[in-house]
Amino acid sequence: MSWKVKSFTDLSTHELYELLQVRTEVFVVEQECAYLEVDGKDLHSYHLYREENGEVVAYARLLPAGVSYEQPSIGRVLVKEGYRGKGLANELVKRGLAFIHEEWGQQQVKIQAQEYLREFYGSFGFRAITETYLDDGIPHIDMILE
Repeated sequence: MSWKVKSFTDLSTHELYELLQVRTEVFVVEQECAYLEVDGKDLHSYHLYREENGEVVAYARLLPAGVSYEQPSIGRVLVKEGYRGKGLANELVKRGLAFIHEEWGQQQVKIQAQEYLREFYGSFGFRAITETYLDDGIPHIDMILE
């Protein structure tokens, strides 16, 4: 059980393959949403993930300011199905925010969240800054942490 955070250039091809595989498994297959999962932003991002028994079980993409928004962002937040309900999502977001605050010296963070996770992200201090809207057929909101 270990947490890792790596820039795109520091990922091995095997690690990159695993990360893209689990993201596709959750966001495309599990959520039945056909969209361009590999969107070009990975090249400029850091990848925070946890491995257990040789498999990626939790993941978040950390995007520097200027990649998606004027502020840094956290996206593609996931916990693999068999590992949910164990506090990994909470730890994942805490670690992502700590990296943004400590490594990048940024306090403000903007995210696009699936609407059903409004309260979850609110528990970290995020507040909604948009009404609910559909993105790829899934209700989303934009949120900010200041």
